[in-house]
Amino acid sequence: MDLWTKRVAGIIAQVVLLLCSSYGTTGEEVCDSALVSNLPPSSFRSSSQLSSSHAPGFAKLNRRDGAGGWSPLTSDRYQWLEVDLGERTKITAVATQGRYGSSDWLTSYLLMFSDTGHNWKQYRQEDSIGSFPGNSNADSVVQYKLQQPAIARFLRLSPLDWNPSGRIGLRLETYGCPYTSDVVSLDGGSSSLVYRLSPGPRRTSREVVSLKFKTLRNSGTLLHAEGEGGLGLSLELERGKLQLLLRQGRTSSSEPRRLSSLGSLLDDQHWHHLSVERRSSHLNLTVDKHTERIQIPAEFSHWDIKQLSVGAFQDLVSKRNFQGCIENLLSNGLNLIDLAKHNDQQVTVTGNVTFSCAESVSVAVTFPGPQSFLQLPGATASSSGGVSVGFQFRTWNKAGLLLTFDLPQEGGVVWLFLSEARLRLQIHKHGRALLELSAGSALNDGQWHSVELNSRRGRLTVAVDEGEGGVAHASHSVTVGSQLFFGGCPAEEDNQECKNPFNIFQGCLRLLSVENQPVDLIMVQQRLLGNYSHLQIDMCGIIDRCSPSRCEHGGRCSQSWTVFHCNCSDSGYSGATCHSSVYEQSCEAYKHSGNASGHFYIDVDGSGPIKPQLVYCNMTEENTWMVIQHNNSELTRVRPSPGVNQHSVHFDYSTKEEQLLAVISQSEHCEQDLSYRCRKSRLLNTPEGSPFSWWLGGPGPGRVQSYWGGAHPASQQCVCGLQGDCVDPQHYCNCDADRMEWAEDSGLLTHKESLPVRSLVLGDVTRPGSEAAYRVGPLRCHGDKNFWNAAFFDKETSYLHFPTFHGELSADISFLFKTTASSGVFLENLGIKDFIRIELSSSTQVLFSFDVGNGPLEVRVESSSPLNDNRWHRVRAERNVKEAALRLDELPVATQEAPADGHLHLQLNSQLFIERRRNSTKAQQYEGATERRCNSTKVQHTKVQQYEGATERRRNSTKAQQYEGATERRRNSTKAQQYEGATERRRNSTKAQQYEGATERRRNSTKAQQYEGATVRRQRRRNSTMVQQYEGATVRRRNSTKAQQYEGATVRRCNRTKAQQYEGATVRRRNRTKAQQYDGATVRRRNSTKAQQYEGATVRRRNSTKAQQYEGATERRRNSTKVQQ
Repeated sequence: MDLWTKRVAGIIAQVVLLLCSSYGTTGEEVCDSALVSNLPPSSFRSSSQLSSSHAPGFAKLNRRDGAGGWSPLTSDRYQWLEVDLGERTKITAVATQGRYGSSDWLTSYLLMFSDTGHNWKQYRQEDSIGSFPGNSNADSVVQYKLQQPAIARFLRLSPLDWNPSGRIGLRLETYGCPYTSDVVSLDGGSSSLVYRLSPGPRRTSREVVSLKFKTLRNSGTLLHAEGEGGLGLSLELERGKLQLLLRQGRTSSSEPRRLSSLGSLLDDQHWHHLSVERRSSHLNLTVDKHTERIQIPAEFSHWDIKQLSVGAFQDLVSKRNFQGCIENLLSNGLNLIDLAKHNDQQVTVTGNVTFSCAESVSVAVTFPGPQSFLQLPGATASSSGGVSVGFQFRTWNKAGLLLTFDLPQEGGVVWLFLSEARLRLQIHKHGRALLELSAGSALNDGQWHSVELNSRRGRLTVAVDEGEGGVAHASHSVTVGSQLFFGGCPAEEDNQECKNPFNIFQGCLRLLSVENQPVDLIMVQQRLLGNYSHLQIDMCGIIDRCSPSRCEHGGRCSQSWTVFHCNCSDSGYSGATCHSSVYEQSCEAYKHSGNASGHFYIDVDGSGPIKPQLVYCNMTEENTWMVIQHNNSELTRVRPSPGVNQHSVHFDYSTKEEQLLAVISQSEHCEQDLSYRCRKSRLLNTPEGSPFSWWLGGPGPGRVQSYWGGAHPASQQCVCGLQGDCVDPQHYCNCDADRMEWAEDSGLLTHKESLPVRSLVLGDVTRPGSEAAYRVGPLRCHGDKNFWNAAFFDKETSYLHFPTFHGELSADISFLFKTTASSGVFLENLGIKDFIRIELSSSTQVLFSFDVGNGPLEVRVESSSPLNDNRWHRVRAERNVKEAALRLDELPVATQEAPADGHLHLQLNSQLFIERRRNSTKAQQYEGATERRCNSTKVQHTKVQQYEGATERRRNSTKAQQYEGATERRRNSTKAQQYEGATERRRNSTKAQQYEGATERRRNSTKAQQYEGATVRRQRRRNSTMVQQYEGATVRRRNSTKAQQYEGATVRRCNRTKAQQYEGATVRRRNRTKAQQYDGATVRRRNSTKAQQYEGATVRRRNSTKAQQYEGATERRRNSTKVQQ
C-alpha cells in the first residue's frame, strides 16, 4: 500500500528556504538580502530578446515592467540570461518566476557563476546534480537555497526546459550579502611572500593555515612551512593535484617524501579552498569540501614553524613557482596579505606582487555529448596552401574524433583522433589509408594537452605538448578544405562534408588557432563565425568522478566522461564500488553453506574497514572453531640467557591487531591453552608472595595477568588451587611446591577481555637445577554473535526498532528468513522524502525499493519455487552511488543502475524498523524467524515489542504512529477490566449504591446542587461478580494519522472494600471557557465548549449491555439527612 503523498517541489523548496533562513547560530551574519531588484538595466545581458519590451532588464522578480519579464528570440537551450552584481558577492539563494500574465516560464535551468564574465563554472548540488527545478506557472515564486554559498560577480541562468505550451520567460532574484577579501597575485617568476614568525615559544595544540587560490598552471609551489634545521612541509600543485611533501632541509638533494595527495583539476582558474590544521599528533588537510587526516611523522613531534613562504621559496629551484591569485591567507587568524599591504616588518615581498587578481581570459568550449560539433571555416583565398591548426584538449575518454577535414585537391579526408589514449592521424583516399601517424600516450588523464598539425613544403608534422609528448613526421603534404570540423560531425543525413567513423569526442577544447590566427569562440557563440551544435561555450565542464574516489577497500578508480568504474580485483570485495566482501564473516557462516574444515578467508565486519584474514575453520567438533595461529604454539623449553634473571617471549599472531580484536569481540566464546611444566621452578609464588612469572594479554601490548590457565582473573591461582587438588595444599599452583619432580600447571584462558596472550615473563628459571617449559596454544573462538541472532515475529504488530540506518553513499543489508506467510515487510526506514524498504512482495518474490531523491526505484528477484516454505532463505541487498543490487539465495543478482548525475545521498531520519506488517486489508500472519545482519546498523537487541492496535506509518512523516484502541491492563490479572461509569460500592450493603458527582450550578445561585442518590441496581451473574464492558467507540481511519485517545477515566480506590467512586465537579460558567470533565464517557462537540455529562447509572443485565436505567430519586429535605431510594 503506497503511503507516499505527491511531491510539490516548488512548495517544498520555499518551505525549506524559509526554515533555513529563520535558523542560525548566535553571531552568524544574516546573508539573505535581495541583490538584483535595485540593479540598473545595464547590469543585465542575454543571448537574445524577443523585442525591446522583452529585454533582460525587465527580468526582476515581481515586476510588471515591459512585457513582464525576459523572453529570448527563440526558445532553445542555447539561450541565457546574465546578471552583473557589480562586485564579488556571496550568493546564498536564487528565486525564479515566469513572465507576468503569460504562459511563459521555465521548468528547469542551469546556474553558473563567474568572476570575470568568462570561464563560467556550473553550480552543482551534491557535486553531481546540475539542474534546478523551475516554475509551474507564470506567477508563483520558486526559491532554492544553495547548499554551499557561491562567491562571484556574474551570474548566468541557462534554460533547460520550459512550458511546452509557451516559450522561455523569466524573472529572477538572487539573495546574499557583500563579500570582502584580501587578494594577492603572483606572476610565477620570482614573486613571493615570506612571513617570519616572531621568536619565542608558541607551542599550541592547534595551528591553522588557510587560503583560497586560483590558477591556470597545473604545477607550482603554494606554501612552504620551515622549522629548525630546514625541516619543512610543502604544499605544491602537481598535475592539478595538491601534494603534501616532507622536506629534510632546504638544500637537501634527497627527494621529498609525499605524505598525501588531494584534489583534482585544480588548474581550472576557479577558486579553491585550502586549509591545513595541525593537531598534537596529526594534520587535517582540506581541499574544497574534502578532508584527509594525516599522521604526523615522528620528527615533527616538537617541530615549530619559523618561516612561511608563499608562492616560492629559495634553494628549491626544481619546482616551478606558483602563478595565480591567493585570497584570504590566514595563519592562526592572522591576515598575512593585509600585513604585506601595510609593509609589516614580519613580511618580505619579493618580485612582481600585486594586491589584485589579474586574470588572463581563456575561452574554452565543452563537447558534452554525441551531437556536439564545432564547424569553422578552413582554407581562404590568401592561404599558402599548407595546413596549420593548433588547439588544446582535455578529456577522460580513450577515444574520440578531434578534427577532420577534406582534401579538396586529392579527393581524400584527414582524421585526427584519439585511440587507446594516443593521438593518431589518418589520411584516407578512395577507401584506403594512405598515411597513418601516432604520437603521445595516456592523453586521457584529464590534463590539458596541446596539439599542433602543420604541413609545409611536403612535410607533415603532428606534435603533442609542444614536442614533449611526442612528434610524428611524414613526407606528405596536405591542404585544407573549406570547412574544419572539431569533435564530431553534423547529424543531417545529407551531410557530405563530414564523416566520422570513430567515437565522438567528449571533453574540452581551448586556444584554437587556424593558420596561426586565434579563433574567437565568443563570435562562434553569437553565431557570427562558423557553426556549432550542443556545445557549452566559455566553460570547461570536466568533472573528476574519481576525486574523491567512490571505490572502496582499495579498489582502483578509472573514468570516462560520463561514468566511473572500480577495478576490485585482488581486493577481496565485489560490486560496482567494491563494497561487499566476497568472503563470509565467520566459520559459522562457512559451515552453514556446507563447507568442511579447512583454511578460509573471513571478513569479520563484512563491508566495514577491516580487511579479510586467513584462518583455519575446524568443523569436526560440536562447535565450529575459528583457529588463529601465532609464531610459537609448541611446547618450548626455557633456555635462560647468561646474566638475565627473567626469560621473556613475545607472540606474533597471523592476523593484524584490528582483525584479532574484532574476532574476539564477535565470537560467543574464545579460549587459549596456557601450560607450564616445571622442575624446581616456581610459578606464581602462592599463596602470598609476589609472582615469579606472569603473562600479558588483551588489546594492544596487553595488561599484566597474575593468574594461570583454568583459574579466575586476578586470583593469583592455577586451576589446581581453584579445584583444591594441588600437589602441596599450602600452595595454589603445582609448580609453587618447588619440587625436584616434574609438575605441570595448565588450563584454558577463557576471559575474552584478557585475550589473546601477547607475551610471557618467566622468572624462577635461573637457579641451579631449575628447568621449565611453556606452551601457549592458538587462539580458538566459536559462536558468531551476528549470525545466530534470530528473532521470532508471531504477530502482525511485532517489530524491532533500532537507530537510524546510516548509509548515505553506500550500504548493504543481509539476513536469513523463513516463513509460511505469502507477503510481509522485512525492513523499513523512512526520511522526509527518502526511504529504504525490503519486503516479501509475494510468495515467490523479494522486493528492494528505495528513494534518494530521484524518485522511487525497485529491484526484484523472482524465485521459481515458493519462499514461504518455512525454510531458511538468504537475502543480500546493496545500494551505492552507481547501482542497487539484490540477491536471493544463489539466484543471479538483480541490479538497477542509478540515474546519471542524480541525487547521491540517502537521507533518513526515523528509526529503522525490522517488522512484520501486512500489505493488504486481509490479516496475513508472518510466522518466522528473521536473522538480520546490518553492517551500518548493528543488531544489538532481540526483544520483540508489540503494537497493540493497528499501526500505520506515513511516508512523509518520520513518526511511528502509536497504539489504536483503548486498552487497560491490570498488574495481577489479564482479564479484569473495569467499568467506565459511575459505580459506588458500600462495605455492608450490596443494594445501596449512590452516584455522587455530576454537579450543576445554576444560573442565579452560587450554591452547588448535587445529585445524591443515583441508586444502581445490579444483576449479579451466576459465575462472576464482574461485568465488563468497553464504553466508547474506537474509530480507525485508513488514511489518517489517527490520534487516538483513551476515553474512559480515573478509577479511584478508597480505603473500603473495593468501593470505587467518581469524585468530580463540573463547573459551568456563562462568560468563561468552561472546563468540563467527563466522569465516564466523554463526548466533545464541534460547535460548543460545554461539556455534557451523562447522568445516570448503568445497569447491565446478563443478556444485554444496553439497558441502562436511572432508578431512584434524590430528595433533600430540610429537617432530614436520610437518603431515600
